[in-house]
Amino acid sequence: MLNVSLALIGGIAALFITGQYLSVPDSIGFIALFGIAVLNGVVMVSEINQRLQGMREVNQAIFQGALSRLRPVLMAALTSALGLIPMLLASGVGSEVQRPLATVVVGGLITSTLLTLFVLPVLFKKLF
Repeated sequence: MLNVSLALIGGIAALFITGQYLSVPDSIGFIALFGIAVLNGVVMVSEINQRLQGMREVNQAIFQGALSRLRPVLMAALTSALGLIPMLLASGVGSEVQRPLATVVVGGLITSTLLTLFVLPVLFKKLF
């Protein structure tokens, strides 16, 4: 759930930076963003949990788990963000509907990916 909150902050910040208002397409973008953010967090935590069952050293298990999930998390976030770049830069008919959706998803992915890769393993260590 921590990923959802930081994704929300990133999405709202992206809207604020671009000068757009909250609308229905934004809400749809938030739903898509939350799904991606939660998936990335679950992938990271499940890998760390698997590593903890096989190792005695907690720090090493967290480091190895985070390192092994670095590429899948980055690839999921980058493919989602890069796939939305055409919507983000569109200027034709219907772009006023598509642009806010893409803005929310790309902005939220930036913050939630950083959280998943850096903050989530640290919090896992603090709580474990």
